Amino acid sequence: MLVDLVQVITSDGLRLHGALELAEGGPSEAAVDSPLVVDAWLCLHGTASNFYSASMLGGLTPKLLAGGAAVLRVNTRGHDLMSSGPSASGRWLQGAAFEQVDESALDLTAWIAFLRQRGFARIGLLGHSLGAVKAIYALATDHSIEVSLLAAVSPPHLSYSYFCETPRGDDFRQMFATAEQYVREGRGEELLFVKFPLRYYVTAAGFIDRYGPAERYNVLRLLDRVPCPTLVTYGSLEEQSDLAFRGMPAAVVQAATPENCLQVAVIAGADHFYTGCYDVLAGRITAWLNRLERAEGRQG
Repeated sequence: MLVDLVQVITSDGLRLHGALELAEGGPSEAAVDSPLVVDAWLCLHGTASNFYSASMLGGLTPKLLAGGAAVLRVNTRGHDLMSSGPSASGRWLQGAAFEQVDESALDLTAWIAFLRQRGFARIGLLGHSLGAVKAIYALATDHSIEVSLLAAVSPPHLSYSYFCETPRGDDFRQMFATAEQYVREGRGEELLFVKFPLRYYVTAAGFIDRYGPAERYNVLRLLDRVPCPTLVTYGSLEEQSDLAFRGMPAAVVQAATPENCLQVAVIAGADHFYTGCYDVLAGRITAWLNRLERAEGRQG
């Protein structure tokens, strides 16, 4: 399978990279003539990952290609834990430790424009973990970003109030208080090692933005504003083992609207990375696409 390594420049001057794969015998141009409900997938990695090492996206890509659509796996500015990348103003610090999640809309806009320039008209957005949160947030808050549908794979519950009430609420509140102190002291760009809800390094200001009382990225408050058909999936094992996913399938169902035609699927035996479950996940996505195609045919 040939892979095109591609790049875009975002509107704020950041250079991002990705990999474009075409379905065997599929069109590279004029995909507007394709009969598929989606002719290209734009795939977003999770926290501290990237387009070439994201195991879930890598495992799912051949299955998506088999459905006839192209697959573009991309970096967002949150790729890897820490990185230094080129921008219009020189090199700047990037990665999950330094990103502001709301800026990911700039990345999506650039990548969608890239696909449209290649002739793809019906773009499916697929995000994993924080990539799913970014996709939901961008579509809910910026309706200039247009895609045909959204597959959100395991978006975590980023909720200050929820984490405070979990069995690890004391740990969370202590970490949040430390981040607030850093910001008060003018040290908001300094890194903290966070152990809950996720073990990683992040700036104090970034931690507050992501997990603060404003709950900007709480998908339960965003999904009912997504204007396109949406599938949300979870693995049964992650719901059992990780507080960030506890009770999410049942809670997400409540966000269904006529616009998002929301469907929720729980993949039995799947962990957060859907290890060994790519076929089942792909099958759920394919079944959902088939339903959308039949509905589109009836409307036509």
